[in-house]
Amino acid sequence: MAVELRDHDVAVVSLYPGLVRTEAVLAAGVFDLSNSESPEFIGRAVAALAGDRDVCRWTGQVLVAAALAEHYGFADIDGRSPRPLTLTDV
Repeated sequence: MAVELRDHDVAVVSLYPGLVRTEAVLAAGVFDLSNSESPEFIGRAVAALAGDRDVCRWTGQVLVAAALAEHYGFADIDGRSPRPLTLTDV
């Protein structure tokens, strides 16, 4: 899809969140939440991408929300900045 829409200046990305503090995650009580994200954090990533005039440079990529936070300079609603997870973390 990214290839097909590039000529129309439409960016297509896949956003990858870290551990999100949803109701189910919180209720489980078994997760280490020290590097978790609020549900609003991914929204901040979307807003940052939407405000980027050069967003098409990301097209066709999988983007980690916490890495976008480092790039664009936003934090979670509690002011924390989760560490970007990689495949070696899972």
